[in-house]
Amino acid sequence: MTTMYITHGDCRLHEMGSWHPESPARLDAISDHLLATGLLANCIEREATPASREAIARVHPPAYQDWLAARAPAEGYAPIDPDTLMNPHTLRAAHLAAGAAVDAVDAVLGGAAETAFCAVRPPGHHAEPSQAMGFCFFGNVAIAARHALEAHGLERVAVIDFDVHHGNGTETALSGDARVLMCSFFQHPFYPFSGTRQPAPNMVNLPVSAYADGAVIRPLVEQVWLPRLKAHRPQLILFSAGFDGHRDDDMGQLGLLEADYAWITEQVMAVAREHARGRAVSCLEGGYELQSLARSVAAHLRALGDF
Repeated sequence: MTTMYITHGDCRLHEMGSWHPESPARLDAISDHLLATGLLANCIEREATPASREAIARVHPPAYQDWLAARAPAEGYAPIDPDTLMNPHTLRAAHLAAGAAVDAVDAVLGGAAETAFCAVRPPGHHAEPSQAMGFCFFGNVAIAARHALEAHGLERVAVIDFDVHHGNGTETALSGDARVLMCSFFQHPFYPFSGTRQPAPNMVNLPVSAYADGAVIRPLVEQVWLPRLKAHRPQLILFSAGFDGHRDDDMGQLGLLEADYAWITEQVMAVAREHARGRAVSCLEGGYELQSLARSVAAHLRALGDF
């Protein structure tokens, strides 16, 4: 399969302080590992372009976009919440992260690649339509889903979110839209303390206890996710690929390993090959222990691209 790798150097300019785990070093760790292992040689590399105001507006209203732009500081940091801050480069990085997701959908649906991985930051799945939170400013995957539906005319897409935290922003943006099936698991109870109260019928939410590992999660994927995915028959699959559920990542308390991320990706890609002509787009979400992040991205990318 042809896999596109989309990133941009300006995504490294966004930072929220030396103490903050969502740091530019995350992208450096990923790129260094993929270069060292030769995996990038299997990919088409492309530089992201910023998402348009119109593409973002499918999820985030213009008033929120204007508020965020007005909040951007000329220097220093502007706090959005206690752990989400803007620096002078944040807004451009957020536009590039959302733009990478849009570019990836265009590339995959346009035939330039079968799959794509967006190595971008800030992440997106916590961003509510009118609220930045949880390190996130724009809902990259939600924007990509809306773009696939509205700009490309797809009838059915699926979102797979395997971050340790529930993707509350993505769920809010896509809840109730029967064209979209969102499947996720997440540690619970845990930030953002959502995802368990009467989710919409198009949401397949699997809260799991702390210390759940692959032996717990793999059967849930097999018994719950996969039947719903196959019944939905998605024409495109989008991954919110968070790797903070890794055993070595102290951002959460799950016990996943690289082999689990590879297995999950393989199972979902089998559905993609059956119903979506193998078309899938993946966007980086969490993952903060740099070595396990880099190894897990590599495992995910191998399964995504079947190499």
